[in-house]
Amino acid sequence: MIETPRLLLRPWREADVTPFHAICADPVVMATLGPVMSLAETQALVERCMAMQAQDGHCFWALERREDARLIGWCGVIRGTAGPVAGKAEIGWRLASDCWGHGYASEAARATVDWVFANLPDDAAWAITHVGNTRSRAVMERLGMTYQPGLDFDHPRLAADDPLLRHVTYRLDRPERHGGAPQG
Repeated sequence: MIETPRLLLRPWREADVTPFHAICADPVVMATLGPVMSLAETQALVERCMAMQAQDGHCFWALERREDARLIGWCGVIRGTAGPVAGKAEIGWRLASDCWGHGYASEAARATVDWVFANLPDDAAWAITHVGNTRSRAVMERLGMTYQPGLDFDHPRLAADDPLLRHVTYRLDRPERHGGAPQG
């Protein structure tokens, strides 16, 4: 579990499926992420996260607001599966739309980046998003990530005519203070 002043990034629980489904079924949230998800699709996604946690020790963790224990989304790190981040430490987040604009994504992502550099051997943390996802791109830039224009790509799991096809890639190099090896 990762704690920040306002948030907990923690392993998933079965009870998280219903509140996370409300997020994944919100057309506002999913506008730059993909189609809204059914309850069964959300359940399968949470199960994949649980499997990643069991196998790798990390995933896109459940994101809980400490003040009221509300599940407000996810944030964490996976081994990337698409394009230029395949096999790399890919950070990501998804938040309920009523939680946008409060700094939660930046706070959780910053804690995730710190966790990556303290616990994984990677020389960089990576993030991808649809080219038009200005909110996520702003979070990436607040983290100090740099846009890698030579690594723009068409997401391989999307149809050629999908409006979300084109993706951008951001990178944050391991800071000197974290050295070259994991610490725990």
